[in-house]
Amino acid sequence: MRNGRYNFRMRMGIVACIVAIASLAAAQRKPGTTEPITVPVVIDHNRVVIEVGVPLPDGSTRRIRAWVDNGNPELYLSRHLATLLGLAVTCGDKECSSPPPAKIVVGGMEIPLGEIKQAKIPLKPVSAAAVLAPGMNVEMNLPSTVLRHYDVLIDFPGKKFSIGPPGSIHFRGSSGKGQINGENGLIQVPSQIEGKKYNLALDIGSSISFLAEDVFDKLAAAHADWPHMTGAVGSASMWGMDAETKWKVIRADRVHYGPLFLTDVALVELPKEWPDFFTERAGIPTAGLLGGNVLQNYRVGLDYAHSTVYFEIGRLFTFPDFDVIGLILRPEDDGQYTILGVADFDGTPSVSGVEAGDHLVAVGDIPVRGVTMGQVWAMLGGTPGQERKLTIERNGKQLAVSATVQHFLGTLPDDEGKKKKK
Repeated sequence: MRNGRYNFRMRMGIVACIVAIASLAAAQRKPGTTEPITVPVVIDHNRVVIEVGVPLPDGSTRRIRAWVDNGNPELYLSRHLATLLGLAVTCGDKECSSPPPAKIVVGGMEIPLGEIKQAKIPLKPVSAAAVLAPGMNVEMNLPSTVLRHYDVLIDFPGKKFSIGPPGSIHFRGSSGKGQINGENGLIQVPSQIEGKKYNLALDIGSSISFLAEDVFDKLAAAHADWPHMTGAVGSASMWGMDAETKWKVIRADRVHYGPLFLTDVALVELPKEWPDFFTERAGIPTAGLLGGNVLQNYRVGLDYAHSTVYFEIGRLFTFPDFDVIGLILRPEDDGQYTILGVADFDGTPSVSGVEAGDHLVAVGDIPVRGVTMGQVWAMLGGTPGQERKLTIERNGKQLAVSATVQHFLGTLPDDEGKKKKK
């Protein structure tokens, strides 16, 4: 009898523990929780994409994809999402705007958006209303203006995103003080290149890193041996602007970024007007930014409350982000990809049989229409020397083109067994 009472009490104790744990977990998912929330992410073209919930007027919740965009203080929505939310949309010549949603939900945690005065909406045709930006499968971004109120951890190797109230995340790794704009949350990190000091923004929302034209040109002139090229391919392909055919790209031997010593950093020369724009938004002089291309091996912690950034190494891997077919592409609103040009390799065009204005239809047997920029570049990447069959459309007719994966922006052995930079 005594054993029966003991077993009964033990079973009840276990049940009580389970209930307590379940209650605690439920409490952690309620608004006002003091615990961080962690959700899975998709890394697409070095950008961080998470799933969030958006409450609709009928009381239901729509799950959508959002882009973690800490380098941008503006909230953007797709026209489709604004319509679902019943927001009043007004349009000008270049873009539309609406009131912001009241809140979003990340992993069960409510994140209010009430302090944002307006959401911006790209001016797009109805057929592209569900797309925030061409080449991205997202309907909103999560800007610095929102993120600055929280602890944030982006785990690139583990493909996880954590967010919680200040003090809720136990950050690890090398740390350094950043300069954070209190009004919009933009982060500048004191940095050094070639012994000279600069402020470089931390922009996880960017697929590539940038450097101001004057700094870029000085480094390029002093280091003709550093790998360099013209034309945005691979991770340097941002949005498919016409100017990307002429973008200059260099691989710097070393960048001292806060607590990090980064090597072989791919940098794009900033267009002339951009540094002034970045400086005005950040409130301090800005010489460029470091983007997702150099962060893929790290867990990046943003301790906004203490103006501190953390970098914890999660793996050691060299990403071949420039071992690609040398097409310069523009994603279109209708899901197509227009070929703007072809990058040179060793002084000659890297792909023959292609003309500016052609459309890329397929890589091998896989159609590219409607897929993301990251997926297209994954298809165009590979081991240098590999052949790819491209299907190209020109004037309504399709033709097959053979292209070779090249080792852009890297070192290759020359005929004498030495190393030369491409």
